[in-house]
Amino acid sequence: MGYWKNVSAIIEGKLFLGNLTAARSSRSLSEKRVTHILSVCDEPIPAELPESGIHHKRINVKDVDYADLLIYLPSAVRFIDEGIRDGGVVLVHCVQGISRSAAVVAAYLMWSRRISATQALELVREAREQIWPNPGFQEQLVLFEICRYAPSVNEGIYVKWRMQLDRRLRACGLA
Repeated sequence: MGYWKNVSAIIEGKLFLGNLTAARSSRSLSEKRVTHILSVCDEPIPAELPESGIHHKRINVKDVDYADLLIYLPSAVRFIDEGIRDGGVVLVHCVQGISRSAAVVAAYLMWSRRISATQALELVREAREQIWPNPGFQEQLVLFEICRYAPSVNEGIYVKWRMQLDRRLRACGLA
């Protein structure tokens, strides 16, 4: 096992995956020339402030099996893609850089390269060996592919999955 990294290059010079420390480190951001940050958590970072000059997007999802990350994946992959296409450098992060952000980066690789969830997670793990998206997010990556990368509140597969999830949450007293 290698050492625990704050930030890892997924696509060298274009896409990085990291933790909260990396997102808060002005030195790390400037060394990597980060222009866009996608935060997949609710912790504040300096880049949120307009004066930072960094394009910022937040997806406020908890790292729990029953959190619905799937509905946010289309906008997340578009944000990453637009950042890269504009010649920018994108950092995707959550608190530890292990589960939520890894799932989002895997979704981007699936969408942009038309590969499976398993292949995408393998590519992400090659760059950042400590990743481990929770089982709920792994399932949602498979659904992302089945939904042809476009889950929505009107898309049948997403609607069915969401109804099943809501039933399970009610049964457990979580909804």
